[in-house]
Amino acid sequence: MNGQPLSGQHAVVTGGGSGIGAAIAAALLHAGARVTLMGRDAARLEAQRATLGGGENVACVSVDITDEAAVNAAFAHAVEGLGVIDILVNNAGQAQAAPFAQTDLALWRRMLDVNLTGAFLCTRAVLPAMIGQKRGRIVTVASTAGQVGYPYVAAYCASKHGVIGMTRALALEVATQGVTVNAVCPGYTETELLHASIEQITRKTSRSEAEARNILVRHNPQQRFVAPDEVANAVLWLCAPGSSAITGQSISVSGGEIT
Repeated sequence: MNGQPLSGQHAVVTGGGSGIGAAIAAALLHAGARVTLMGRDAARLEAQRATLGGGENVACVSVDITDEAAVNAAFAHAVEGLGVIDILVNNAGQAQAAPFAQTDLALWRRMLDVNLTGAFLCTRAVLPAMIGQKRGRIVTVASTAGQVGYPYVAAYCASKHGVIGMTRALALEVATQGVTVNAVCPGYTETELLHASIEQITRKTSRSEAEARNILVRHNPQQRFVAPDEVANAVLWLCAPGSSAITGQSISVSGGEIT
């Protein structure tokens, strides 16, 4: 992709302080977009802003995406800072494992609140303006856990399946409005979330870190973990001008795990 195809556009990336979100923010910025990083940890957001070179094209807004009033205020602040929002990347999320019988209501609600309701609230905050300008891109970072089932993560799978369902339904609602709505579904990706999963396996099973990594990497036919930049490249493609016919899709970035 040559030049700056997103020049003049404003992108909001939730969970933009690290991992996949940080990689997405960097890719969008490099493509010419102005970027607002959103997340709960203000210090982490500011550190990522510095990593991106700071400057007037990158802003930070701290927000709890499960709080409706806070989300509305955060997006209003983002518009005041860098202008109308053309691109939303719902990347913020959490993962927590437990056997189904030990999945209590608090864990269940936490997975749905952060992964599904958070994406719903952020999408709802930007959609009216996108429809008004007849242009917009909404991309939600789901997971292969939204495409298939995995044991011991029923709540997480339910939330990510919900994200894909919401994506498909909204894409049809706004298909004639110039707004595309898609999801990308990474497999196991080299992020803090992966490292936490590996630590959990080693703690609960007494396996070594290498053994724990092998347990997870075997899901990927390429026998490796996905890099955050590879997920970012998929998001960037969906946001590019030439991808306007791609909507309602859940695109797996998983080395062939989902075919």
